[in-house]
Amino acid sequence: MSVFTNASNSTAEEISAYVGAVLDLVGDRDPSSVLRETPGVLRRTIANLAPAQLREPEMPGKWSVAQVLQHLADSEVVWAWRLRLILAQDRPQLTGYDQDQWAARLGYEKANPAEALEEFSVLRRANLRLLERATPDDFERVGVHSERGEESLGHLRRLYAGHDLLHLRQLDRIVAAVR
Repeated sequence: MSVFTNASNSTAEEISAYVGAVLDLVGDRDPSSVLRETPGVLRRTIANLAPAQLREPEMPGKWSVAQVLQHLADSEVVWAWRLRLILAQDRPQLTGYDQDQWAARLGYEKANPAEALEEFSVLRRANLRLLERATPDDFERVGVHSERGEESLGHLRRLYAGHDLLHLRQLDRIVAAVR
């Protein structure tokens, strides 16, 4: 199992390793720059794929490009909620979620890739506007994640940037496999 596996039944040690690995993907890059660049990178990544290629997974049991795009759109909904909670409330509870259950129960296999990318892009623009207005003190504000404990807004900004990079790498693999 990869360190980038984020299963709902992960142990505390596995969760910590996942978070560390995702944060490491950002390296010295500015997380806000990564977050700003992702919608354009996604558009370029899928620009020349046929509809059938967008729905073909890299291998059986893995996600397709369309499913990854829907996951990113839904993750941006979660990020939008967490960001607003942290900015508006003191030490809010941040609920974890099972991405595999979301994929299964929300019909990711039927996702429209163009619509998913548009949802992601609109939500990302709104989230970036909030981050751009945030003060240095705001980035120190924390929420309490149900699985990972206390997390600052600054930490989450970096984590979501790493999450983008993780899924961009995944998309590169899928595209290479379906071409």
